[in-house]
Amino acid sequence: MELKEKKILAKIPQRISHADVLSLIQHNEVTPHYIQAIKGLTNLSDDIISDLLNISVKTFRSYKQPEVKVKLKEDIQEHTVMLLALMKHGIDVFGDKEKFDRWLQTGNPFFGNKKPVQYLNTISGIRFTDDRLTGMEYGDNA
Repeated sequence: MELKEKKILAKIPQRISHADVLSLIQHNEVTPHYIQAIKGLTNLSDDIISDLLNISVKTFRSYKQPEVKVKLKEDIQEHTVMLLALMKHGIDVFGDKEKFDRWLQTGNPFFGNKKPVQYLNTISGIRFTDDRLTGMEYGDNA
């Protein structure tokens, strides 16, 4: 994990909580670097991450440019912070990002035999996935 990703993750809440997410968005500038941190924490393709955030691949790739100075819309900021909080939780549960990434991209009976990543395009889906991670922490199979 790169230093920039570590700094961003340090600001992200340990667990998904609407109050913590709103506070972070109101008191910090959620920049395209946060979106790039998602890329650094997973093996998800640009296409998948773009789809999750409901942005074009071209827009996502433009965020990789170091000189990019764009203000993200509030819904993109929220979704990005929620995804990062989920990833932080998942890495904690699985012990490393590779195991968590594998779990995200494998069909699962708790998700109707779909891949958990297929649920991450909505806030409700992120919360559902986070709840499954919490269940796993307490011995529930997932």
